[in-house]
Amino acid sequence: MSGLARTRSVALAVAARGIHNTFTNPAMWMPSVLFPLFFFIAFAGGLSSVQNAPDFQYGAGYTAFQFGFICIQAAAFGGVFTGFSIAADFESGFARRLMLAAPNRGGIVIGYVLWAMTRALLVLCVVFAAGMVSGMNFEGSSADLVALLVLSLAVSIVATLWSAGIAMRLRTMQAGPVMQMPIFILMFLAPVYVPLALVSGWVHEVARFNPVTALLEASRGFIAGDPTKVALSAACLAGLFVLVATWARGGLRSAEKAG
Repeated sequence: MSGLARTRSVALAVAARGIHNTFTNPAMWMPSVLFPLFFFIAFAGGLSSVQNAPDFQYGAGYTAFQFGFICIQAAAFGGVFTGFSIAADFESGFARRLMLAAPNRGGIVIGYVLWAMTRALLVLCVVFAAGMVSGMNFEGSSADLVALLVLSLAVSIVATLWSAGIAMRLRTMQAGPVMQMPIFILMFLAPVYVPLALVSGWVHEVARFNPVTALLEASRGFIAGDPTKVALSAACLAGLFVLVATWARGGLRSAEKAG
């Protein structure tokens, strides 16, 4: 069997195990569903009057505006929850046995990424259904919907690789806050509640250079049927992918040395 075939075999085995555990154990998927739903209800419902501000310019409405954020957030935190699962696998000893048995350990990381993407897809479907039930206006075309999905899944990949790098270095569930807090901070230093033009003070200056801002604006553009910042968001994701892939590779090497 070639190296590529071995990698694919390991990746599919790890992904299949994770997907099976997700769909047979509600405790594994409910937090990743309830977390974005809570924010969606709190922000889209509780802050809906923001759309009446004179300079708020987003034709699809505030619910759709917040849905753009929820898509990115759900994908990112789905990757973080997968990192929690990796750390739990190390604590239980399963990950060490897997690394001893796997002929190509890079496939292990790819398998976890595939698992995270499946989890993100589940969450996005639930959140999208909740948005449509709540009266959200999705003004984009089917191509825009596909682009929004691709964007969200790319965010899931980046977040999973970031979390995997930490989980494989520390190999304990106590590393959870280290995985979560940087992503949480990046998210909320972006224009979450209002467009960037309405953000003031030092947060505006930080948000201008925050890569999450480009991702949010791209997602909201797809929802409104007016794609914007697509090239910039793709460039941000490509740069982040290179960084976190290197980070995850280092984490895998650390786990291999630990035995």
